[in-house]
Amino acid sequence: MTIKSIVGLIVAGSAMVLVSCSEESKLNDLLKKKAKLRTELVEIQDKINELQAKEKKDVILPLVSLAKLSEKKFIHKIKVQGNIETDQDAVLNAEFGGLVSKIHVEEGDRVQAGQTLVSLDAEMMSASIKELQTQLDYAKYLLEKQEALKERGVGSEFDLKGAQNQVNSLKSKLASLELQRSKATITAPFSGVIDQIFAKEGQMASPQSMVLRIVNTSEMTVSADISEKHMKNIKVGSMIEVSFPNYKDTTLSLKVASVSKYINPTNRTFRITAKLNNNNVFVPNMLAEINLTDTDVEQALVIPSISILKDYNNNDYVFIASKLKNNEYALKKVFVNELEKYNGESMVEFKDKVNIGSQVVVDGIKGITEADIVRIK
Repeated sequence: MTIKSIVGLIVAGSAMVLVSCSEESKLNDLLKKKAKLRTELVEIQDKINELQAKEKKDVILPLVSLAKLSEKKFIHKIKVQGNIETDQDAVLNAEFGGLVSKIHVEEGDRVQAGQTLVSLDAEMMSASIKELQTQLDYAKYLLEKQEALKERGVGSEFDLKGAQNQVNSLKSKLASLELQRSKATITAPFSGVIDQIFAKEGQMASPQSMVLRIVNTSEMTVSADISEKHMKNIKVGSMIEVSFPNYKDTTLSLKVASVSKYINPTNRTFRITAKLNNNNVFVPNMLAEINLTDTDVEQALVIPSISILKDYNNNDYVFIASKLKNNEYALKKVFVNELEKYNGESMVEFKDKVNIGSQVVVDGIKGITEADIVRIK
């Protein structure tokens, strides 16, 4: 073997050794990477398991809201539609037929009781009165003569009685005509405002035709019909709040002036009224909304109305929550009687003993049972 061959073998062997060392280094690097990746994979899996466990726990435990059971003042109000009324609202008619000779007022005029409003033509009646007065004067003259004759003993009783009867008859007729003539003048039956004039001067008026309307709005009445179930709680002197749908931003506090002692059999209601004095704004037949307090309890057990559920037997109940650990709560079903309900709150009494300050489940109660563990929001 030549020296050249030997040198070639040595070079080839060295190359093989170098290649073998290089491959071993790469393998070690890959093994290290694999070990590192395994460690990271374990950490990632632990994170996944932790998140899955938390998510699973969140799904199992329902979310609810709680409210403390408390004793406080409870007021229950009812709202009903009412009406504005006045006793002094009159349509005036002529008491007998006649020509309207003079209308002394205009619409909107304020008048006093007894003031002349309309005059009817009474000239024919005045002429008849004048004629009767003349006849009466003559009848009185004859009566005086008969009385003088009677005193001298020459007159008869029959003639005297006839003269007296004539005088009395004419007086009666005259008084009747004067009364009728007084009816030719229409006067105000009370103080008020001329609301509307129907007649015109020169027209004929009759007892069937309307002449004018007079209204007194200074003393008004607010009335309403209330369901009979509230009768025991509404008394004379009870306070009511009155608002007006068509007259915004106005609310009045009034006292009940009268409570009816009669139940309307048609709609099972009774009538209440309140006085609206010194009024210069509201008019008859205006709509009113009446808010009145029919229940007022100083110390009552009050819970949110949405916390009350019904079972299959139509019994009312609530869930009382007791803390277990962290944010977890156990539930207890407690039956209640809902006494009154108003403005999102209910006055209740519990059939089992429940302590003041106990936590009542308010929101998220649909679908939960006593067997559930819940968490609060």
